[in-house]
Amino acid sequence: MGDDAETAGGMDAMTHGIAFWVESPGVGALRREPIAAPAPDDVQVRTLYTAISRGTEAVVFRGEVPERERMRMRAPFQHGDFPGPVKYGYLNVGVVERGPASLRGRTVFTLFPHQSRFVVPATAVVPVPDGVPARRAVLAGAVETAVNVLWDAAPLIGDRLTVVGAGMIGCAVARLARGIPGVDLAVVDADAGKRDVCMALEVPFHLPADAPGDRDIVIDTSASEEGLRLALRTAVTDGVIVEASWFGSRDVRLPLGEDFHSRRLTLRSSQVGAVAPGRRGTRSATDRLGLALHLLRDPAFDALLTGDAPWRELPAVMAAIADGGSPGLCHTIDWSDAP
Repeated sequence: MGDDAETAGGMDAMTHGIAFWVESPGVGALRREPIAAPAPDDVQVRTLYTAISRGTEAVVFRGEVPERERMRMRAPFQHGDFPGPVKYGYLNVGVVERGPASLRGRTVFTLFPHQSRFVVPATAVVPVPDGVPARRAVLAGAVETAVNVLWDAAPLIGDRLTVVGAGMIGCAVARLARGIPGVDLAVVDADAGKRDVCMALEVPFHLPADAPGDRDIVIDTSASEEGLRLALRTAVTDGVIVEASWFGSRDVRLPLGEDFHSRRLTLRSSQVGAVAPGRRGTRSATDRLGLALHLLRDPAFDALLTGDAPWRELPAVMAAIADGGSPGLCHTIDWSDAP
C-alpha cells in the first residue's frame, strides 16, 4: 500500500476509506478513496466483510475480460475500465452508519467492490435477515447465482441431476438442489479434497472416473473444458446441459460431432446478470437477492467459507487466488479495523 493509504488511519473516517484496485493485469493495490456526503436518499455503509468471487475476479485480475464483453461484465458500482485500473467486486456486507432511520444500524448486503466505507442509494442495499451472520451473508452473491442457475435448469421431482465442479457456485447449487423431492444428486470434481465440503453439505461426491451417467440435467460450474466435456458425456438422451461457468477469453473445444445430435442434447447457458427467462416477468433481481439471503439461514453454507484475511493482505490474496496458488472456495476479507 502506498503512502496515501498508510496515512489513511489519520484521516476523517467519515469522509475517506480504503479501496482495492486492479491497477493493471496481475497488479493490485489499496488506495485511499474520498467519500461524498450521503444525499437524503443515500446510505453510508461501513464494511464488515467482502468476499472474492474466485472465478470472475480472477479473470478480471488477470486482465482476461474479452473486449466485446467489457460493458456486459461491469459490476454495479465498478469504477474504471477493464483491463485496468479498475475497482471491481460485488460481495459486500456492512453496517449502515448514515441514512434513513429504517436502515441505520442494520447489517446490509450490497453489490459493491472491496472498500472500507462507501455511499450508495438506499435502494441498493438489502438488509441481512436475522439469523444470518455477517460473514456468511457475503455468500448471497453465490446463492443468488445458484438460484438463477436452478431457475434456468428447471429440475423436476425425481430428476437425476449432476453438478460438475465443487467450487463456491457448484456447492451452492448442490445444497439447494438436494431439497428437491426425490432428486438423485451427484457432485463431480477432479479434486478429491472437495469430498469433505460435500460431506458437510450432505451431497454425494464423485471423482470424474466415477461420475454417474444417464443424467437428466448436468450443470457445469467447473470453468474447465474437461468439466463441460464430462457434462456432455454423462447426460441422458434428450438431456440438458446448463453451462454456468464463465471462461473469459479462453476458447473451449467440444465434441459436438460424435453422438451429440443423435442424442438430441441441449446445451444452455446460465448467467446471473439477468433473471432467468422463466422468472423474469415475476421476479426482479432484488427479489432474487432477497431470496438468496433468506436461504442463507441454513448454517450448512458455512462450509463454503474456507479462508479469511485482513484487508491489508487483499492484494496478495487476490494475486494468489488468480494464479491458482490459494485453493479453497469462498475467501473473505475482514474490514472490521479498516479506516
